[in-house]
Amino acid sequence: MSAELLINSTPSETRVAMIEGGVLQEVHIEREARRGIVGNIYKGRVSRVLPGMQAAFVDIGLEKAAFLHASDIVPHTECVAENEKQQFKVRDISELVRQGQDIVVQVVKDPLGTKGARLTTDITLPSRYLVFMPGASHVGVSQRIESEKERNRLKRIVAPYCSESGGFIIRTAAEGADEKELAQDAAFLERLWEKVMVRRSKYITRSTLYGELGLAPRILRDFVGTELSLIQVDSRMVFESLLEFTEEFVPELMSKLVLYDGDKPIFDLYDAESEIQRSLDRKVNLKSGGSLIIDQTEAMTTVDINTGAFVGRRNLEETIFNTNLEATEAIARQLRLRNLGGIIIIDFIDMSSDEHRKRVLASLDAALSNDRVKTNINGFTQLGLVEMTRKRTRESIEHVLCSDCPSCEGRGAVKTVETVCYEVLREITRVNRAYDADRFLVYASLAVADALQGEESHALAELELFIGKEVKITAEPLYVQEQFDVVMM
Repeated sequence: MSAELLINSTPSETRVAMIEGGVLQEVHIEREARRGIVGNIYKGRVSRVLPGMQAAFVDIGLEKAAFLHASDIVPHTECVAENEKQQFKVRDISELVRQGQDIVVQVVKDPLGTKGARLTTDITLPSRYLVFMPGASHVGVSQRIESEKERNRLKRIVAPYCSESGGFIIRTAAEGADEKELAQDAAFLERLWEKVMVRRSKYITRSTLYGELGLAPRILRDFVGTELSLIQVDSRMVFESLLEFTEEFVPELMSKLVLYDGDKPIFDLYDAESEIQRSLDRKVNLKSGGSLIIDQTEAMTTVDINTGAFVGRRNLEETIFNTNLEATEAIARQLRLRNLGGIIIIDFIDMSSDEHRKRVLASLDAALSNDRVKTNINGFTQLGLVEMTRKRTRESIEHVLCSDCPSCEGRGAVKTVETVCYEVLREITRVNRAYDADRFLVYASLAVADALQGEESHALAELELFIGKEVKITAEPLYVQEQFDVVMM
């Protein structure tokens, strides 16, 4: 199925929506304030060499000089066997660099506080499936690709693309990738490295030779090989920069780029803006009347399926099966849309038929086949739950757009008005025993203040009689439900 990209860009934020079949499937968001410089390549100059620290400071044009340790000036060892790594011994920093020397370096750690950025000369350039290693001559494969057959297949495809310029690491995401996709990635990286080398000879010292791509060009890079019918951009500046980028690195996408000049906001197309808002809700309604309840926790994500108003036309078993079948499509879409990763537990409605279970798993597997992120379904457990995993690639949309609620502090629930009323009464008793006061003034939220003066007024009256002191209640409109203060008068 061909896809369409909508790119909404402002100076502070870039958002990319992927549309398939007229429906929002993925959202990518990047905020300028959170972008670091990790991955950037600079032409710097060694400003100081510190033999005692086995390090050097390099001026790369930032406010603080960056830090380069002798151990970071070594050949590529990512894919070298442990016993072979011993030959790459760390030499004395004075033998490796000298003050005033121009050097090409890559940032591996952002500046933090008073510390400058951390650098390496072990430069790598990533794409969707491959990592290019200038100066290397071998092909390495991610250790997370466990199948020996798949590792050999990938090596066999990528090996011919190694040249004098460098070699490649095959990333985990390449598992299952075809020859065309890998070839496009390799060609893209070699063109990119050639561009860096041209800039190296032309640019002055303290210049950026390569900046890690922003969201929009990075998405286009990662979608190389994907069937895209249209790429609409609502910013002329971004559109022109993407035209330049595609012409140089991904010419096959150049004809798909269009500057959007419609009257309504670009994310109102295909109802994308509303879909993003709905993706933050726990409940997802199904067309049949059933629903999903999605809860994201630190350890895992759980998905619960309910029949709701769907009663079916035949019998209960058929109703349950059809609801579960419909839920598989919705689950697959929500995982992509919300970018949920890690362990995912799905609680389908109990099915007594093994055939129904198999068909539900097959439907879930088919629905997930369009997901560009690797997923793995482990089937039903003894408790009737489906265990699956989805590779974590970036923060979920909830973590990007939301923070913990200040009222419940992330619990997802607040204490009832009745509970807070009794806490207030206990606090008055505690303060009365600890301190000498003539009377008490209680500041509480509107709901709690109303309850203490209404349905809980008898409990307050009994307390006043017990401690022999007056208690006055004042409603504080700015207080949240659980908040209150007991003041001695």
